[in-house]
Amino acid sequence: MTIKLLRLVFFYCFLIGVWKLVSLSEIFPPYLFPDPTLVWQSLLANLGSGLIVDALKNSLTRLAIGYFLAFIVGSIIGMANAISKTLDDTIGSLIVGLQSLPSIAWLPFAILWFGLNESAIIFVVFMGTVCAIAISVQAGVVTLPPLLKRAGLTFGANRWQMCRYVIIPGILPSLVQGLKLGWSFAWRSLLAGELLFYTPGIGHLLNLGRDLNDVNLLAATMIVIVVVGLAVDRLVFGRVDSAVRRRWGLA
Repeated sequence: MTIKLLRLVFFYCFLIGVWKLVSLSEIFPPYLFPDPTLVWQSLLANLGSGLIVDALKNSLTRLAIGYFLAFIVGSIIGMANAISKTLDDTIGSLIVGLQSLPSIAWLPFAILWFGLNESAIIFVVFMGTVCAIAISVQAGVVTLPPLLKRAGLTFGANRWQMCRYVIIPGILPSLVQGLKLGWSFAWRSLLAGELLFYTPGIGHLLNLGRDLNDVNLLAATMIVIVVVGLAVDRLVFGRVDSAVRRRWGLA
């Protein structure tokens, strides 16, 4: 663990050093390529003023609502498609097709249907996430070892008990991967939606930096986006994935 931490620290220090050298070389003008020291100062100033904290709070609230709805709906669709051949041939094909559609393409519809408000952004997050979760859940059920199903039937499990004690635990590894993939889609969908029309959030800070020609604010906001993405991936999904793999002997 210590070696891994030192490796990470060395790597990011190296990146910052290269960034600083490029900035000092003045290959690019300062208003186009920020100095890491000024970016750090901008980050601290906007954290202290509450600008970044409030924007992050608004964005994560929208993300949580859209992601939760996508998880519920996507899980139901995925389970249904895995159980029913008819649904897989109809709804399943639609889900696969919609998965290839960029989530931001839903924004014009969202604005027409919901207006310029929170619901439009939540809808974009939902549409950008639900297909990935549905496909992962369906794949988990389909690839479930038949031996587990036969064992459940041998012990006299009814349909509800098969779902509760055999299918859901069996698809957990695939479900975790689907949730992780859905999170990445949701995060990108959220930022894309916030970028395209005014609403308080992280995406708005990127627009604000552009409008003010403040490249330091732009870079600071992008750092926050990357840090949040890494934190959720490592601290939430990384731990859940490790726990599931240990529980099922896959680690």
